[in-house]
Amino acid sequence: MGESPDAIAQCCPSLADGALREDEAVELAGLFKALSDPVRLRLLSLVAAVPDGEVCACDLVEPVGRSQPTVSHHMAALVDAGLVTREQRGRWAWYRVNPSRLEAARAALG
Repeated sequence: MGESPDAIAQCCPSLADGALREDEAVELAGLFKALSDPVRLRLLSLVAAVPDGEVCACDLVEPVGRSQPTVSHHMAALVDAGLVTREQRGRWAWYRVNPSRLEAARAALG
């Protein structure tokens, strides 16, 4: 969390800046692949919308109407893409949005 704007720009350049190198395209494809699923988008929005900035996995099951293993699968994809961070506390995982990674997605489309 908290990457500098320069680090974000190096990671994920804007599509409007010119042709992407292959490694940049692979990086962005992974990010957008994680965002391409409606359940993942809903989960990301739920995590982003919590007032205290973090949410327990146990609180994500009911709002999306999916089983706990399915929610865990989708959250793992969001973690792998760097869009959320995960912290294990006892039996439950807690998630926070990674704002710099969301900004990288926005910047790439800019």
